[in-house]
Amino acid sequence: MTRVFNFSAGPAALPEPVLRQAAEEMLDWHGSGMSVMEMSHRGKEFIAIHAEAESLLRELMGVPSNYKVLFLQGGAIGENAIVPMNLLRGRSSADYVNTGEWSKKSIKEAKKYCTVNVAASAEAGNFTSVPKQQDWKLDRNAAFVHICSNETIGGVEYHWTPDTGDVPLVADMSSNIMSRPIDVGRYGLIYGGAQKNIGPAGVTVVIVRDDLIGQALPITPSAFDYKQQADNDSMFNTPPTYAIYIAGLVFKWIKAQGGLAAMEQHNRKKAAVLYDYLDATGFYSNPVAREDRSLMNVPFKLRDEKLDEAFLKGAQAHGMIQLKGHRSVGGMRASIYNAMPVAGVQALVAYMKEFEASHG
Repeated sequence: MTRVFNFSAGPAALPEPVLRQAAEEMLDWHGSGMSVMEMSHRGKEFIAIHAEAESLLRELMGVPSNYKVLFLQGGAIGENAIVPMNLLRGRSSADYVNTGEWSKKSIKEAKKYCTVNVAASAEAGNFTSVPKQQDWKLDRNAAFVHICSNETIGGVEYHWTPDTGDVPLVADMSSNIMSRPIDVGRYGLIYGGAQKNIGPAGVTVVIVRDDLIGQALPITPSAFDYKQQADNDSMFNTPPTYAIYIAGLVFKWIKAQGGLAAMEQHNRKKAAVLYDYLDATGFYSNPVAREDRSLMNVPFKLRDEKLDEAFLKGAQAHGMIQLKGHRSVGGMRASIYNAMPVAGVQALVAYMKEFEASHG
């Protein structure tokens, strides 16, 4: 069996040991005589799987006891609506910081439920940096402040935690959650789709502080009411059982690697290999401000875009796939999440050098 180096932005590569364990357990989970896919979400087997996944996530991320961990559905796109539905709590406006395409989607959706104050925007600089906090225009009466901690398309990442005072900080962490340690207690709510660093598409992780739960808008569907879900251990409706199971296996794998501190070292090493080469060549370029470069998603362009197709074709021939940049920005993008080995990035740089030598 030959496995490629998969640089997809999501659904993304999973750790090979996780895939092997899932394959071994596919037909018979721990002597139960059935697959996890076939289990009742109310049965003791899946209850144990769910409880272990939550416990491991809490341990790895250091989630305080006054926060709920929810495994929901709808992805980050769904949370763009679900967050204001739950967190407005009688207020009429929320602050959003615009750092790129995913921030813009969040802003557009939130406008259906409240007045959105764009407290800061990186649009003038073509979304190549994170606005300095001293330039933010925050409203102390806002229901919450929303950021996208890592822009998957633009490759811009917060390497610091904003200070929003008494106003809850909300972060879409879909593409950098569990890539490094963070202080969960500085956030009111964290959410993220699983399909980048946690598991397969289908489950959305929400970490929310207790005091922010229980005042959802009357129009909020019951399945999207954080209190309803928290009161039912994320099982108000049938949860994405298999995706939660795989997430639990990924959490075990992360713990075995040494936890999030080890993940950060691993991710910084990979990113340095690629960024160091990009900075040393004029054949490729990365537009993002150095202090705001993502450790997860590295966009780059060839000096001559007419070579793009040849570059992608050659990469595939070398066993590297999904390097085409998002259609909104073009160029290339290497997504190098937790499961991407250093060898994968080294192979990419070796190929980039080879391509430059023959086409430069």
